[in-house]
Amino acid sequence: MQIVLFDPKFRDSLLPLTFTKSVAKLRVGGFCIDQKWEKALGLLVKILTQDYLQCLYDSKNIEGNILYINAAVCPNEILAEELNSISFTKAIFSNDILIGFKSSENLSLEQIHNLTFDIKVQTKSDVSIIQNPWDLFKLAGKEIAEDISRFDLDKQSENNLTKQNIVFGNQLFAHPSAKAKGCIFNTESGPIYLGEDTEVMEGSIIRGPFFLGEHSAVKLGAKIYGPTVIGPHCKVGGEISNSVLQGYSNKGHDGFMGNSVLGEWCNLGADTNTSNLKNNYSKVSVYSYATKSMENTGEQFCGVIMGDHSKTGINTMLNTGSVVGVSSNIFGGDFPPKFIPSFYWGGKTGETFKLEKAFEVAEKMMARRNVSLTENDRQILSHIFHLEQQ
Repeated sequence: MQIVLFDPKFRDSLLPLTFTKSVAKLRVGGFCIDQKWEKALGLLVKILTQDYLQCLYDSKNIEGNILYINAAVCPNEILAEELNSISFTKAIFSNDILIGFKSSENLSLEQIHNLTFDIKVQTKSDVSIIQNPWDLFKLAGKEIAEDISRFDLDKQSENNLTKQNIVFGNQLFAHPSAKAKGCIFNTESGPIYLGEDTEVMEGSIIRGPFFLGEHSAVKLGAKIYGPTVIGPHCKVGGEISNSVLQGYSNKGHDGFMGNSVLGEWCNLGADTNTSNLKNNYSKVSVYSYATKSMENTGEQFCGVIMGDHSKTGINTMLNTGSVVGVSSNIFGGDFPPKFIPSFYWGGKTGETFKLEKAFEVAEKMMARRNVSLTENDRQILSHIFHLEQQ
């Protein structure tokens, strides 16, 4: 049986985060969705995504019996068992959302989205589905706890940190190479995990649930409220609350970020602040790429949703419910718009960030992590640039 994770119909609702990656590559909790399914099923997975992104993923040799799974769905034991045992004549749903089905055909995304099923079986599991960007921070606490258990991080932990720190509760887990000294960890509200080659510098205060990905650092005196996920190769500081950094991004200085999601290769300049609550305490509206209009999230707290490769200058102020596209550079002394499209250069008013300049910035930032901007990366950024100019 081969496993294929397919982008769902509502993929556009997850933009700008999915401009540069499949839905399966979103980090939910400590790991990306495809990593979770590989662990849950004990098999490698293939990814079926948009045509312009498929170059990033191996789609060869998909044949025989195939289990197709909605890439926005996070696994759990009950759901994995349901999918493994389902017959070829049935499909599993959560309400009206297709979860998965089996087929002997190598199907395209369009074919999958147009399928009809005679027998629809409702899942009995409490399934986590990422339908909107803010689901990433809303589900972070649940997924952190499940990932620590799923990947046996609690059993692999060698916690030598308690003597050098103040620890509340008994859910501090750390890779043997993790470092922390002179910090306060409160795990009474959820577990804390410090990954391989991570460091939490002196004076930091962290309340779980919290997940620190490999090769990441929490800088001096940081204050972090869970549930928060810091992906691999990140640097964070200042004050952070219930936020997710996908990976390779920095919020290294003072300033507040709450109820937010940063993509990869983002950088928030010193004293960048995100508002996550309106002055009148009403529900937050954000720009939706799916409807091309402002939509009510139904959430009282929502900060910024930022696509890959975007940056802010020092002292940037971001409105409640801001959405920033890919490869934008935001600066200036006034509030920028709530919706900032991809390849934007400026603040309250701006102009188009030239594609070649965007390549140059991306190359320099990625080189700092010993990663190269590939030809595939260039083609994908070019596609987004021309798409956003239409």
